Amino acid sequence: MEKIGLLVGVFAFVVCAIYWGWTSTFVQGVEWVGVIGLMLAGLLGFMIAWYLWMTRRKLERDPSDDPLGEIDEIQGDYGFFSPHSWQPLFLAGAAAVCFLGLAVGWWLFIIGAFLAAPALVAWTFEYWKGPNAL
Repeated sequence: MEKIGLLVGVFAFVVCAIYWGWTSTFVQGVEWVGVIGLMLAGLLGFMIAWYLWMTRRKLERDPSDDPLGEIDEIQGDYGFFSPHSWQPLFLAGAAAVCFLGLAVGWWLFIIGAFLAAPALVAWTFEYWKGPNAL
């Protein structure tokens, strides 16, 4: 995976050199916003490649890395999913009101935020009491 980051970094720095030469030749002076932006994009690509390389060094080989691996070789818990919760529906409705408020007016966004706060708290603490307590 880290090869993608290296590819992005090298590409951005090559394009940066070409852009720098092009703008300094055909424009009066160098266009610094594009040059700095391409340099930062190249550094971002190298940073992603470095992070993925460092992370992969610390991990053992995963069964999903094997092209001939089987699905049942992967172990572990995939998480807990609440099958009966209504709270995501309320939170999604509040988010829809908030996004509508961005188009209509800030007053509607504030109403959506007031609706979203209790829905988020209720979803977070849903299993802390009652018959489904953890």
